[in-house]
Amino acid sequence: MPAELLYVALGDSTAIGIGAGSGGGYPERIVAKLRPAFPTLELLNLGQSGATSSGLLESQLARALRTRPRLVTLGIGINDVGLQIPDDAFALNLEETVVPLRKLGAPIAIANIPDLALAPAVARVVPRSLYERRIELFNDHITATAARHRLSLVDLYAWSREALPGRPELFSPDGFHPSARGYDVWAERMLPAVLALLR
Repeated sequence: MPAELLYVALGDSTAIGIGAGSGGGYPERIVAKLRPAFPTLELLNLGQSGATSSGLLESQLARALRTRPRLVTLGIGINDVGLQIPDDAFALNLEETVVPLRKLGAPIAIANIPDLALAPAVARVVPRSLYERRIELFNDHITATAARHRLSLVDLYAWSREALPGRPELFSPDGFHPSARGYDVWAERMLPAVLALLR
């Protein structure tokens, strides 16, 4: 793979497209949208279903550090929220992920956590306000990390609060993961930041 055209994605089930019948997660959809302008762009998707920030640090980071990417995207945290991982542990894991990634010299786009308190499945299990407050707290850490390391921050939280209410078609049948259409609009939201980094 030409080093200057390698895109490395790190993340959780949304990176690999759990919930979509086909088409993959947001990284595959970003590549599909970029391919007309970057026909030799290749994707190395290291995302894993169920990944937490510590899991990413332990299993995905080492593989990423063996590459020479032109672009990196990082989307992690929703499983930490759901598993009640302390937010300071998440912040430390994020820092220990980003510091070595920066040494690769590639631009990094980091996405914050969508407001999945709006997901139908969440509303059936926990009080929405509790889930929402934890997401906001974790997103504060993501915002601070992005600012500290000059990463391109993609605000999926604000987007989700506008895009998700009243649009059940954006969720898969499990009521939590995006549908294929949901991943499409997720990729569309990330595309401007990714395109700016590639250019």
